[in-house]
Amino acid sequence: MQTIANSNQPTVAKKEDRFYESTKRLIDIAGALAGLILLLPLFIIIAILIKKEDSKGPVFFKQIRVGKNEKEFHMFKFRSMVNDAEEKLLELLQFNEIEGAMFKMKEDPRITKIGKFIRKTSIDELPQLWNVLKGDMSLVGPRPPLPREVAEYNNYHKQRLLVTPGCTGLWQVSGRNHMTFEEMVKLDIQYISERSVFFDIKIIFKTIRVLFGTDNAY
Repeated sequence: MQTIANSNQPTVAKKEDRFYESTKRLIDIAGALAGLILLLPLFIIIAILIKKEDSKGPVFFKQIRVGKNEKEFHMFKFRSMVNDAEEKLLELLQFNEIEGAMFKMKEDPRITKIGKFIRKTSIDELPQLWNVLKGDMSLVGPRPPLPREVAEYNNYHKQRLLVTPGCTGLWQVSGRNHMTFEEMVKLDIQYISERSVFFDIKIIFKTIRVLFGTDNAY
């Protein structure tokens, strides 16, 4: 068992369960493969629309994220912003609409027209199925943060890095952008404490249901 101590916050034990971990990995591989094959026509359509709006930029956006045990990896998304979005971020940090070590802005001027649609429907996240297949991510788990966000973490926050990050999780199906950073961390730690095959499947089905209502995504 592994815990991260913090004098001001509760800690969570890192649950080691070989059956759960191996079953979870099998579900991840099967789900990612099925998703990539079935969604290939959609991938092609989105790629065409992205290039049609901005032919100079790439279809996919690759970004360094922090995964399990603070190991960095490249996470993939469909590009939903202008090509120089990262350079423009510094000008927008003052307009951040979420508390804590994250950046969210509902009317982000960097987002393209097709980008607004694929973000609203979470289609921009689908290329992360490749990350799941590679083992960088799981279908269910805490969202992988940026290195600059982790630099602001205390030991309590770092507990969310004890497990493999996921495409969806308890935070995403519980309010998402309407929650503060601290509330997100609390839900991630709750997930780590309670995670099981049944809990993961329950979150996956909740995610599918949430996708039909797009108010939470931006």
